[in-house]
Amino acid sequence: MKAELLYFRRMPIGETAFTEMVLWRVPTPVPGSSHAFRYRLALIVEGVCVVRYDNERGKGDHRHIAGREEPFVFTGPADLFAAFEADVRRIMA
Repeated sequence: MKAELLYFRRMPIGETAFTEMVLWRVPTPVPGSSHAFRYRLALIVEGVCVVRYDNERGKGDHRHIAGREEPFVFTGPADLFAAFEADVRRIMA
């Protein structure tokens, strides 16, 4: 089985910002993760990535926020999207 795209959404937020959310189902976990998903969720403001959630190969589940990288506990796609959207709301408020 190849990776299967489950979700893709790019949504503008005003004139200078947008979010992009991408989720795939993968046949085997990405090294560093223990689940069958690969994801990348990002908030871009004025060309700069302000928040990013991803499970980069070898690093596992984590997020980049406020200039630092920190672990993120992945419990499923719905919780991932909710956490990301909460960060976006907080930052864009």
